[in-house]
Amino acid sequence: MNQTNYQKEMEKILKDLDSQTLKGADLPRLFLHACCAPCSSAVLERLRTHFQITVFYYNPNISAAEEYQKRLREEIRLIAWFNARNDGGYEIDYIAGDYEPQRFYQAARGLEREPEGGARCRECFKLRLGESVLRAEALGYDYVTTTLTISPLKNAALLNEIGSGFCQDTKVQWLPSDFKKKDGYKRSIELSAECDLYRQNYCGCVFSLRERENSESLPREE
Repeated sequence: MNQTNYQKEMEKILKDLDSQTLKGADLPRLFLHACCAPCSSAVLERLRTHFQITVFYYNPNISAAEEYQKRLREEIRLIAWFNARNDGGYEIDYIAGDYEPQRFYQAARGLEREPEGGARCRECFKLRLGESVLRAEALGYDYVTTTLTISPLKNAALLNEIGSGFCQDTKVQWLPSDFKKKDGYKRSIELSAECDLYRQNYCGCVFSLRERENSESLPREE
């Protein structure tokens, strides 16, 4: 079992980077894959005083185009909200990736009946993080990571394993994280309420939606 404390690893890196910045080093640039605005909220609050951040919204797993655009609009609105604050954080930029649901369906082929959190999700993570690392390296960023580790339903060890693996033999470094730690998920709920963000109840893919609908339709014991 992986016992790595990714939160502590990240804190050590942030401390070292802040020390270098105080000594005159350039502000490090972070390419942040974002799954949605609610998950981004506490992550951006946590990191925007340490990095120049570009949010990369790339989620081909979202089956419905309308849902995809709704989540993207909320992401952009959240970034504007942070940028309007005069609290010492650096301005946040964003890049909206292409909407490519066919890439997700190709990755999920043969895994349609896998349970949520299983092999299909692993392939989905690989798709999104792989594209994020490619973009980060091509654009010359120092670090790359994802907001996905803030969710209690996501496997932080798996996400870090996949992300760091993609960063091997590249010039971009993976920023380890487990953003749910230290009440990160709780803080995301608070910020979502403060910003009146749309909070979805499924990851975005049609398989997750069906699983959620099936579980809600089951009879409950009194």
